[in-house]
Amino acid sequence: MQILDGKALAQEIENTIQQEVQLLNKEGITPGLAVILVGNDPASQSYINMKAKACKRTGIYSITHEMPENIKQESLLQTIAMLNQNPNIDGILVQLPLPKHIDTTAVLETIAPHKDVDGFHPFNMGRIFANLDGFIPATPMGVITLLKHYNIALQGKNVVIVGASNIVGKPLAALFLNQNATITLCHIYTQDLIQHTKKADILCVAVGKPNLISKDMVKEGAIVVDIGISKLDDGKILGDVDFLNVSPKCSFITPVPGGVGPMTIASLLQNTLKAAKLRTKKH
Repeated sequence: MQILDGKALAQEIENTIQQEVQLLNKEGITPGLAVILVGNDPASQSYINMKAKACKRTGIYSITHEMPENIKQESLLQTIAMLNQNPNIDGILVQLPLPKHIDTTAVLETIAPHKDVDGFHPFNMGRIFANLDGFIPATPMGVITLLKHYNIALQGKNVVIVGASNIVGKPLAALFLNQNATITLCHIYTQDLIQHTKKADILCVAVGKPNLISKDMVKEGAIVVDIGISKLDDGKILGDVDFLNVSPKCSFITPVPGGVGPMTIASLLQNTLKAAKLRTKKH
């Protein structure tokens, strides 16, 4: 069993980004990322802090717009419109989930597609499904980058993804499909989940339910990518996979924390750098 070390790879990616940012600086360009945080959800706050620190490490300019929980949708959309027009901002990221009274789709569709570094705009989603270049959501992008780094062949593999969200499950399925893998996408209405997970050469789990996947659900030698993360009341961080009991059966497995999490942030930085390079082409 080998650990898929996302933390170490993310560090390598950050070093490369830092060098590329320095080259852009010589052209008079500093990549800029604007983050919008609505309300004071502690998990969202902690993600934002990690993103801000990563920007600082790599030389990317970042600004956070903090907004109250009860902000009117119109005000939020106006802020995005303003950032769309700002020539120094390359990427705009709205931290999800948003409060119930705000229409998330309307918010995501307001972000200019060439600044959509989260890859959630329907324009970029469509490009992924058509296997065209665009901005890929950071977590699915991080998963594929991590597997490729370990020279894990994806073509022809049976890939089972548990969790069909627009943020992770669906785009991840499209990325695997673009690599010629065979995909099974499971969700809350899937009957007899174990029948699917046991057939997986590569099993990806993104549900946010601690220890959902037990060792009897995984076949011998499988590659397991645990995308879920939950914080227990005692402060312990757990993934969706029962790591202790499942890992001995795997050929590769991601730890939680230290697996997909750091890769998500590294991928976001890669997207921001890509957006900044698009700006240089417009000059």
